[in-house]
Amino acid sequence: MPSEREKMLAGELYDPLDPELVAARTRARDLCQALNATCEVDEAERRRLLGELFAAGGDDVWLQPPFFCDYGTNIRLGRKCFFNFNCVVLDVAPVTLGDHVFVGPAVQIYAATHPLDPVLRRTQEFGKSVTIGSDVWIGGGAIVCPGVAIGSRTVIGAGSVVTRDIPEGVLAAGNPCRVIRQLEK
Repeated sequence: MPSEREKMLAGELYDPLDPELVAARTRARDLCQALNATCEVDEAERRRLLGELFAAGGDDVWLQPPFFCDYGTNIRLGRKCFFNFNCVVLDVAPVTLGDHVFVGPAVQIYAATHPLDPVLRRTQEFGKSVTIGSDVWIGGGAIVCPGVAIGSRTVIGAGSVVTRDIPEGVLAAGNPCRVIRQLEK
C-alpha cells in the first residue's frame, strides 16, 4: 500500500492530514519563517536555509523574502534562478524550473488542486506537476496553475493566469494566458 506521500507525488488523491505530510509542511513553514526573518546581510544563513528547503538549486538561487511553500522538497531549481518578493509555491507535486528563470514579485505557482466533488474535497486533494523551462521570465502577480508546462525562453506577462501549456520562445499574457507573439531567438 503506497504512503500518502507516495500518492501525493504520483498525482493521486491523498489525505493532506496524514501525520508525515503535516510534519513535512511544518518543517517547510519553519524554514520559510526563518528565511523570511533574515536580514539582507545574512547571506550565509539564507543560503543554508535555501539549501535545506529546496530539493535542488538552493546553492545559487537568488530569492528575496518573503517566500512561502508547502514542502520545498518537491521544488527543483536550475542554475541562477531568481524569485522576487512575496512568491508562493504550492509544491504538493514536483515543481521544476530550468536555468536562469526570473520569477516576478507575488507570483504564485500551484501544483496543488482539489477534487470537484465537495464531499471528496473535504478529506482528499491531489497535485499536478508544474514544469518551467530555462530562461523564462514570469511577470509580477502571475498565477501558474496545476499541470502547466512553460517552454524555455518564454515571457509570461504580469498578472497572467496560466491555465494551460505555453510553448517555448513566446510572449504570452492575459486571463487566461494566451500566446501574443513569437519572440526573436
